Amino acid sequence: MLSDLTLKDDCLSVIISGSGIADFDYFWLRDNARDPISFDSRSHQRELFTCEVDANIKPFTAVLVNNGMALQIKWPDMDDSVCYEGNFLAAYALPTPMLAMPEPTIWEAARLEDDAIRIAHLEVIADNGVGRLLDIISKNGFAVVTGTPRNMAAVSDLTDRIGYARHTIFGGLWEFEADENMSDSAYTTKELRPHTDGTYSHDAPGLQILLCVDYDAMGGASIMVDGFCIAAELKRLTPEIYADLTRIDVTGIYKGDGVILRAQRPIFRTDRDGILVQVSFNNYDRDTITLPRDDMRALYAGIRAFDRLANDRRFQWRYTLQPGDMLVFDNWRVLHGRGPFCGRRKMAGSYINREDYESAVRVNGLI
Repeated sequence: MLSDLTLKDDCLSVIISGSGIADFDYFWLRDNARDPISFDSRSHQRELFTCEVDANIKPFTAVLVNNGMALQIKWPDMDDSVCYEGNFLAAYALPTPMLAMPEPTIWEAARLEDDAIRIAHLEVIADNGVGRLLDIISKNGFAVVTGTPRNMAAVSDLTDRIGYARHTIFGGLWEFEADENMSDSAYTTKELRPHTDGTYSHDAPGLQILLCVDYDAMGGASIMVDGFCIAAELKRLTPEIYADLTRIDVTGIYKGDGVILRAQRPIFRTDRDGILVQVSFNNYDRDTITLPRDDMRALYAGIRAFDRLANDRRFQWRYTLQPGDMLVFDNWRVLHGRGPFCGRRKMAGSYINREDYESAVRVNGLI
């Protein structure tokens, strides 16, 4: 409900029920008009040629209509009046916050309850099942889908239910087992310490899917580490190290198989409000770089502190995936690894772009 409309020199002031007084800049109002000429509601695209609007535009008139449920403005550059719904104005009465995901539940291994991260494949493919899966991932950073068919079609199906497969140097959908001919540590039987993937990509994959297709081995337990929990621990115990890891870029590299990929960003990437949005750490793929001496020493101190915690069993959830178990995890938050093994361990998987993961979270009403 809108009330007490006032036209000021440079803005329109109105009281929004439940929100109080809100001031709307005139140019903002004209730029965000939702009439058919200014805005295509079908494509949700702005049709207005914004640069042609007078920078000092003011309404001819503005009145409340529909018993205060909407605002009607007559602009000097339009023949017809434009209606602004009250709920639209209420949604933008305050500065738009940074794009946010659901509040995470950070965890150490002992605090992570098994039931909180497991979901049956049959439940995932049922009505609204993807929403329940995404709810688990957005809270805890990962989920284990049990009873999954042991084939690439199951990986493809779940990928498509969330978004689409991201094509990388490994392909779109992929299978792997130990292969000494491949130029990547993931294709060995050695221990794989916790890390995130794609530190050599400017836009690292958002979600990763890993399905255990076959397991006839000893060892090879999967490892999950909540990078947000490590960040919180460092911020609490050594705030200077945390600060250094938010400002010093680390360069990742993938060199092999006919490509040289390089990208850089801090281990802890924060938004403009200082909120942590991405953890990016892969000591295997860290490039050789030189920095000013103080920054170099600070970075090494940070790497040592971070990696020590990531390899502390207190922060590691460990589980040996069985055939039909599928891990789905947030690669911007959770580090993954694997214990050493001997025998046959065959996996299938895919990546999903971050924006497609976030889109699925929104579409399923989780934010």
